[in-house]
Order: sequence, then structure tokens, then C-alpha cells
Amino acid sequence: MSQVTMVLVGAGLRGMTYARRALATGAGRVVAVAEPDPRRRARAAEEFGVPPERVYADWSEVAAGRLADACVIATQDRLHTEPAVALADLGYHILLEKPMATSEDEATAIADAARRNDILLAVCHVLRYTPYTRLLKRLLDSGRIGGLVSVQHLEPVGWWHHAHSFVRGNWRRQDTSAPMLLTKSCHDIDWLVHLFGRTPRKVASFGGLTHFRPEGAPAGATDRCLDCPLETGCPYSAKRLYLGCLGDPDQEFWPLSAVTDDHTETGVLDALRTGPYGRCVYACDNDVVDHQVVTMEFDSGATCSFTMSAFTPMEQRRTRLLGTHGFIDGDGSTLRLVDFRDGSEETIDTRTSAAGSPGPSPEDGHGGGDEALTDAFLTAVAAGDASLLLSDAAESLATHRVVWAAEQARVTGTVVELDVRDLDVRDDAPTVGRVRSSDGGAARLAPRSSP
Repeated sequence: MSQVTMVLVGAGLRGMTYARRALATGAGRVVAVAEPDPRRRARAAEEFGVPPERVYADWSEVAAGRLADACVIATQDRLHTEPAVALADLGYHILLEKPMATSEDEATAIADAARRNDILLAVCHVLRYTPYTRLLKRLLDSGRIGGLVSVQHLEPVGWWHHAHSFVRGNWRRQDTSAPMLLTKSCHDIDWLVHLFGRTPRKVASFGGLTHFRPEGAPAGATDRCLDCPLETGCPYSAKRLYLGCLGDPDQEFWPLSAVTDDHTETGVLDALRTGPYGRCVYACDNDVVDHQVVTMEFDSGATCSFTMSAFTPMEQRRTRLLGTHGFIDGDGSTLRLVDFRDGSEETIDTRTSAAGSPGPSPEDGHGGGDEALTDAFLTAVAAGDASLLLSDAAESLATHRVVWAAEQARVTGTVVELDVRDLDVRDDAPTVGRVRSSDGGAARLAPRSSP
């Protein structure tokens, strides 16, 4: 199978993850880089051997003509739409970092561009691609626990991760990024829809910014951790967090590289003294929620509850799936299945491959999802076979619309009803859904508030 040539649009942490996987497997080769930050641009060009005439400061310079088979778009969330539409119009196949876009109109424009140009577009819903998810989906579809009646799902964001990304970091404000349910948890809503094989009929949501506010600051706290007399006893100490990354290559890649490229004690302290990551978590300009609950009801009467919380360890998602004939508990690595019919119980460790060798760790690229998605995308492009992807632009648009409906429900205090169709699961790929209307087109979710 031929090697896929790629343009990397956005050489930050996510873009580099996908590009490095392509390079490591030999399935893809980066032939051009577009990145506004000069240090990131130079680093990516050197790492991937991109010649100077194919290194650009702005994505629009790439759009002068088609340079490759495919592109990775991993710009900031609000900067997805223009490059995605322009590069789709040039015929690029697109691997697009989530969220698809920050508004329904822009996400629709991207989906329309993918359809009219007949290109492959995979939004990076990496949780669909993990061995854990694939096995869980097979168990559900085979009827091992009967009909799925209710699901409880927790996303434990982690206290320090929330402070890093959603209080001090790039995703702290809705006006410069998007609501947290979209930027962080569109993964989870998409994953839950994938498990049910259909979109919900009704959505409600509650939550808010409860703790990371000025009034939450303890007496005597200062605006920066380096000046604060309470720093050593604070769970959100930037000094402890970021100095603690030094010497660990994984932690230096993330989260430390978001703070500074100077991975020395002096470099870290300088960044904390002047940059956003050294601020007190109670003295930032953040406005996204720190906890949220979403409840969904499906046409079948099945229900689902999803909880996102900052006030947890940073762990894998926890899920309990309740069926008519049994239940499954999952922790991102293992699945515990209890069968009501005979009382039997089985525990399956999805970290071990069928051959008995260790599989992906949950801590390694979203449980292997980053790698598996990249592999699937490159194989699909090389083969010209869309069936190798577990979702397309239309389905990603549909699951994003569930997120926007949930956020509308939270803000307005209403139940939002969705005009939806079930996912049309193809006979030749039972774990792959496509959202279709009765005439074969993509179903639109039309939110309308009800008391």
C-alpha cells in the first residue's frame, strides 16, 4: 500500500502526536508544515525533514495548491473551519482534531465541504478506536446483556488537569474557545452515541463554575503561585506541578510544553513568573464550567447520564451499562460482565491482545486510540475505502449537535428535544454507524426547548 503524503496544519501537541505516529509506522510522510509559532514550526520541519520551501507560517499559504494526499488540521478550536473548508475544496482528505468546530453553522460548513468534494474527513474522536471500545461495542451488539436500558458514565478530568487546561490554559474561556462540554467532552457524547447506535430524543443538563472563582480563594492567597505564602499547601500549586515535570520526557511533552519550551528549573520559574500558567486558579479570567451533568433519553426509552468533573484524580472514564439480561462495568481497561440468566461473572482485560501480548495502556494515547485512529485514517486514504473509518463528517456533525443541545439545555434550564433518526448500521460493518434521514441524507438535529 502506498505511503500517504500529509500536510501538518498546526504543530502543537495534538498535531505532532498524529504526525509522529504516521512517521513511526511508515504509513504517512509529512511534506509540508503550517504553524504560526516559529519555534514549533522549526521543530516540526526539522523532525519530519520538511524542506524550507514547504514550511509556512499560515495555513492559507498551503491552500495555493494541493501539495499532498491528506492533511492533519490541529489548529486552535476556533480556527478549524477556514482551513478545513479550503483544503477540502482542494481535494485533501482531512484528519480534523476535535471539536469539529465551535458552532453548528461552522461544523455544517465543514461537513458540506467534505460531502461536495467526496473526501474522507475523520474527526479525532479517538475513543471509538481503542481496543476497549471495540470489544465493548461487540458485546453490546451481540446482545450479551440483552437490551441496553441505562448507562452511567463519568469523565474524571482531574484536579490538576482542569487547572492546567481549563482555568489557566487555552480552553478556559468560552469566547476564545468554546464551552467545556464541547472542547473536552464531545469525546464522551460521541462515544455514548456510538454505543447506543442512535442519537437521543431528549437532552437535559446542569452544572456551572462552582469553585475556580475569586470568592473561592483562601485568605492570604496572592495572584501568582510564586509569590503566595499558601503555595506549598495548595492542591493547584503551579510550582509543584510544573517543576515536577522536569526529568520525565512524557510530562515534559505534556503538560510542560504548553507552559514553556525551556525545560530547566530556571525556564519553568521564568514562565510561571510572567505567563498564564503561573496564575492563582482563583485569580484567572476563566468562565467554563468545572462540573456538568448531561442526561439523555432515547426513542427506545433507554436513558443515559454523563458526569464531567474537575474534582477527581485524572483517570480513565468509568462506565456502567445496565441491560435487560446483565450489566457491564468498565474502567477504560477492564470490563466486568455479569449475566443475570445464570449468575456468571467474567472480567476481561482489554490491555492484553488476542495473542496474549500486552496491548495499549489507557495512559498511552487515549488507550491506544490516537494511534489506532491515525492508522485507520492513513489506511483508508491509501485504499480509498471510507468503511475503514468509524465515523464520517455527517455522523460527527450529528454527535456535535447533541453537545450543543445539552449546552442549550444547561444555559436555559430546559429539556431540549431533538428531531433525529437512528443510526443506520451497515451490514458489512456492524460497529460503524451512519446518521441518515429517510431520504438518505444526514439527519439534522433541530433543538427546540420544552419546559
